[in-house]
Amino acid sequence: MRKRSLLIMALIAMMLFSVGQTVFAFKDIKNDANEHKINELKKHGIIKGGNKEDKFNPKGKLSYAEGISLIVKGMGLNIDNIRFIKEPLASDSYPNLKDKAWYSEAFVIANYNGLDIPKTVKANDNMTREQFAHHLFKAIVKKGDYAFVEMYAMIKDEADINNAYKNSIQKLLIAKIATLDSSNKFYPKQAITRSTAAGWLYDAITFVKETKPIPEQPVQPNLEYKLIVTPVNTEVNKVTVSTQVPHPGYGIRISSISFEGKEAVIHIEIVMPDPDKMYPQVITDVQVTTYVDATFKPVLPVGSQLSSSSSSTGIIAK
Repeated sequence: MRKRSLLIMALIAMMLFSVGQTVFAFKDIKNDANEHKINELKKHGIIKGGNKEDKFNPKGKLSYAEGISLIVKGMGLNIDNIRFIKEPLASDSYPNLKDKAWYSEAFVIANYNGLDIPKTVKANDNMTREQFAHHLFKAIVKKGDYAFVEMYAMIKDEADINNAYKNSIQKLLIAKIATLDSSNKFYPKQAITRSTAAGWLYDAITFVKETKPIPEQPVQPNLEYKLIVTPVNTEVNKVTVSTQVPHPGYGIRISSISFEGKEAVIHIEIVMPDPDKMYPQVITDVQVTTYVDATFKPVLPVGSQLSSSSSSTGIIAK
């Protein structure tokens, strides 16, 4: 009896899973090139069907309102880190858009995230392949500073591409997010289909998820140095260079000393903080010391560029 009950429960679970899978899938994307990607985006709540929830209309054209909403939602863009005195409206930046429409918030978010949308845009305008590519790339780089292979994709119809969009398209092709057809054409002015847009978006999300951004480098501060010369004896002087740095993660080092006439030029480098460590934001005094022949006058270089360094050579003080 117990075995029979377990068998019945297993059959019911299989039936529910099967029904769930049938209900989940769009009915009109069978054998579409982006079938799997479309279903994955739907599974995560990024896309919905057309007028009928069980159909996606993969060959249909994508409107600007749909395209921007898709990119903003799929790439997880927001303006949570911005505080506004006045509530931002879509019409503030795009006069042809409505402020209470379903797409309004997406355009506000896209604007503050630098997606570079034309100011004259209309919600129902068809979005072209080059426009979707450009806005998608802008969303990608908003997520991080990614390194792209230094190569150039040959596009047969490159002359038809808007100059402002060429770099974005090149980067998407290099990252294998967008593709050319068998004749190496991109068809930039052609309206992008819902299927193609979903495919590119899925690959863009995957790229951001799997690609490690270039670590953000600490800002190199402009420092004011003080040079103090103290005689050690008649032949040698002690030279101390001091300054204040933004926090104790920074330091300075003497990279070299050059002798020009009667002057000993003390060249200083900034030692940048370890990006993997946390430092208290406290202004800190640092100094570095060296010794110079007393026949030379120690000076700092005039108008010289200071460079950062992470090597362990040289004379360091932190």
